[in-house]
Amino acid sequence: MTRTVLVTGEAAAVPAVAVATALHAAGQGLDTLLLAADDPHRLVDEALGHRLDGSARPLGERLWAARIDEQQAFRDALAGLDGKLRTGFDLLGVDPLEPDELTALPGTRQLALLRALRVPAGEYDVVVAAAPPPAELTAALALPEQLDRYLDRLLPEQRQAARALRPLLAAVAGVPMPAEWLYSARAWAAGELAATRAVIESPGTSVRLALDAGAASLTATRRAAAGLALFGHRLDAVVAHRALPAAALDSADPWLAEQAAAERDRLAGLDLGVPVLTADRTAGDPHQVAAQLYGTGPGPRPAEAWPWRAEDRLAEDGVLLWRLAAPGAERADLELLRRGDELVVGLGPYRRILPLPSALRRCTVAGAALRDGELTVRFVPDPALWPSGG
Repeated sequence: MTRTVLVTGEAAAVPAVAVATALHAAGQGLDTLLLAADDPHRLVDEALGHRLDGSARPLGERLWAARIDEQQAFRDALAGLDGKLRTGFDLLGVDPLEPDELTALPGTRQLALLRALRVPAGEYDVVVAAAPPPAELTAALALPEQLDRYLDRLLPEQRQAARALRPLLAAVAGVPMPAEWLYSARAWAAGELAATRAVIESPGTSVRLALDAGAASLTATRRAAAGLALFGHRLDAVVAHRALPAAALDSADPWLAEQAAAERDRLAGLDLGVPVLTADRTAGDPHQVAAQLYGTGPGPRPAEAWPWRAEDRLAEDGVLLWRLAAPGAERADLELLRRGDELVVGLGPYRRILPLPSALRRCTVAGAALRDGELTVRFVPDPALWPSGG
């Protein structure tokens, strides 16, 4: 199973941490691919001393690197759809666009990242991505689930049972039925989404939050962790880059000693249930950063997934509980909305629609609580829907 590490966080820290992580993995004897997915100023290139392009180039023993080219990814995606789109062009009576006419649309970068993460099995042991900022990354990782939901609503699997009856239904209703190419496109899209979700939801995929130790907003870091938890993504570590050296605590300069103590206490208060790794300002190159962060060990492993879990407390308290780990979440950011058989959960800028388990669909929401990094939603049985005596 390929180990995938998505490094996100503050723009100044992400490239250095991603490069150090890839160098460390390669140094552990693992075939490693480093992807520059969000690096507009080419800081990854600068750290590596190589100008990256869309092809994976060997940069040393067991290390390859590439830059995600969203323009080329967009063209490749449309080329793969050519046969399916051509039918639509024919129906509209227009000529297909030439490759030189194609320019990437909004959202292409996120889709290019998701596609780049789907490396062939066995090609690399580790994939490290210098990923977009947390909010953008979380939105990108949520896309396959959201698009799956749209497909199920717009063209559900059950509707495909009518394919054999299309000629008859068309004759009776007097209107054309969905064409075969539409069903084929739906099947293709479902397969693509399933392959992408397999990578995102793999136990070997995790997110690493990188921040500048001296300028980090711990509130923003906690909110990012809460958003990742809401979508079930595994956080494996928080990395504080460019911290003040430990010797600064004992500095003869009282201002420097005070700053070092404040920085230490601030990072100690960042309790998200994962290791907080530190590289200080004495680390002058990526190899030194890697040594300070990971030493000679294997590095942090993915944490357990943060799924919803149900708890039956009908006998004791007359309620059913639905729990979700939400490290870093704040009560002021929490929004809950019951809509039919779904629960809409918002944590600050993050929003997810969750289908309710069958038992909870027959209940009403009685309240919610956010304590000690865990969100608990209380449900009580609806007498009109709950089985009598159950």
